[in-house]
Amino acid sequence: MSVVLGINAVFHDPAAALVVDGQIVACAEEERFSRRKHGKEPVPFSTWEVPAESARWCLEQAGLEPGDVDVVGYSYDADLAPATASIMASEWEGLRTLYARRAPWFLATALPGLDPTAVRFVPHHIAHAASAYLASPHQTSAVMVLDGRGERSSYLGGAADGPQFRPLVRQDLPHSLGLLYEDLTEHLGFHRSSDEYKVMGLAAYGEPRFLPAMRRAITTTAGGFHVREVTWEDFAPRAHGDWSDQHADLAASVQARLEEVLLELGGWLHEATGAPALTIAGGVGLNCVANTRVWREGPFRDVWIQPAAGDAGTALGAALYVAAERGDEIEPMRSAALGRGWTDGELRDALTTARIAHDAPGDLAAEVAQLLADNQVVAWFQGRSEYGPRALGHRSLLADPRRRDNLERLNDVKGREQFRPLAPMVTLERAPDLFDGPLPSPYMTFTHRVREPWASQIPAVVHVDGTARIQTVDRNEEPLVAALLDSFERLTGVPVLINTSLNTAGRPIVDAPRDVLELFGSTPVDALAIGPYLARRNAARRMAAA
Repeated sequence: MSVVLGINAVFHDPAAALVVDGQIVACAEEERFSRRKHGKEPVPFSTWEVPAESARWCLEQAGLEPGDVDVVGYSYDADLAPATASIMASEWEGLRTLYARRAPWFLATALPGLDPTAVRFVPHHIAHAASAYLASPHQTSAVMVLDGRGERSSYLGGAADGPQFRPLVRQDLPHSLGLLYEDLTEHLGFHRSSDEYKVMGLAAYGEPRFLPAMRRAITTTAGGFHVREVTWEDFAPRAHGDWSDQHADLAASVQARLEEVLLELGGWLHEATGAPALTIAGGVGLNCVANTRVWREGPFRDVWIQPAAGDAGTALGAALYVAAERGDEIEPMRSAALGRGWTDGELRDALTTARIAHDAPGDLAAEVAQLLADNQVVAWFQGRSEYGPRALGHRSLLADPRRRDNLERLNDVKGREQFRPLAPMVTLERAPDLFDGPLPSPYMTFTHRVREPWASQIPAVVHVDGTARIQTVDRNEEPLVAALLDSFERLTGVPVLINTSLNTAGRPIVDAPRDVLELFGSTPVDALAIGPYLARRNAARRMAAA
């Protein structure tokens, strides 16, 4: 048996992944255990904080001990880092490199019994790439990795054929599309390295009137790009929670230029590889608007994005890469539901301990569908938690998309900015009737145009630009969610539900029963469907007071 543990710890979103005999057994982000969003403070990066809890859980899931691990794939190679910081001339850059070299000691300390000599350093962008081409359903593909930074670069393009990967082009720092987008994110009043999706949402409200200037700032080369420093104040003042048309126009301009550059990079890769499919990873791969434009206008027949495309996904990529090198036959990723799950008995005990009244309906899907049709908001906690930043029907907040005011209502519940859209879920077979875009789309990595007359029937999930970031539900893989959608359609004639992540602002998505019970007790959510049990707000309050 070949046991490979993957670790991401150097940058943000620390995570662990376990691959056994080429099969993905478990993947988890440390934030779901520590309850610290993105796992650690952004600066300085505390590299010695390895994802111990998620790593221990991954091994427990397989019934293994640290001593059973054959190899640890660690998604950073300090030997590739430049001697001096090429982007940020700060002391913690050198410290980060120092601690990365000591990673085996930190890991062995956190996981007693682990052989520190088993640690294998996998270059950051190679780990990103492997998380895409090895996890994808494609035997051959062009590979695009784009993020803020790795050890010394921000972009890697290449060709994959089975387990073999051939790097073709790399863009070295200081040129970075990801870091430019982070700078803009911070200028617009959001958190850099975590809130870029807010800029993407804000961009839909603007016009790209600064696009000519962005084209001068970001130019393409033969397979790469150059990024010049941008003085954002030349276009819009720094925002402090008060966004104007200027801010929206600036966001739209940078977003549009990002999309253009990705199209050019994709065209170069297609010409160089001739591959019919493109696989994508890296934080920029979570920009679903750009992904969709690459799919629509690019030369590839299919585009596949790893659902944990950010740094958390490098834990999986490092594990897959090492497993493939060891000769294991890699099984593609079948689902993002790779995190923790609980038995019905454990869920019942958690409800009883919290003194929350509940019952076990004979048809949970039908019961919840009726609540949703009655305009109630339902916390949906089912099965194993998702790997990556998107809730995909396991840790979700559900509501009726027919009521436009549910957009404001849910944004209030979650403490989000009101310009941010909500996402719809729909069964795979019904999706083509309502949405125009790449199908299937199980991981919310694309946006789709909403077809008429459906746009007017599901206004709560239609963004200002007429699109929606959909999740398609395969009933063979998600029978309970599909049954819920079927029941809601029978009641309302609408085959769509609002699906947003089950968390509040600044908190990770709920993972354990305790997390969701705390959320249920502290937010105006009407009902909780947790495993086979259903708790209703008023009944729960009556029992707590008894």
